Amino acid sequence: MLVDIIFSLVIGGTVGIIGHVRKHGKIIMPRKTKKFIYLGFLEEMLLGAVAALLLVLYTAPNSNVENIIISIVAGIFGDATLSGLKLLRQKSEEK
Repeated sequence: MLVDIIFSLVIGGTVGIIGHVRKHGKIIMPRKTKKFIYLGFLEEMLLGAVAALLLVLYTAPNSNVENIIISIVAGIFGDATLSGLKLLRQKSEEK
């Protein structure tokens, strides 16, 4: 089970980084401004990894192939969640 957990974290984080590069065209490093800490690619990597971990723990896959597929889907879902939150934030600022 520990191998499944580590495997899902790595795959989910990798999918998060790939989604970040697809969205921004490059890897944006974390930086600190006067009022805010911007996590850059770490934000999407962590969200993808945590989403993959939670889904793998919930479903308990029987094989490595199932673990890979579930982790990839969870990483994509984490990226979609960030995109949805950004869209909602933009719509609320327009009003």
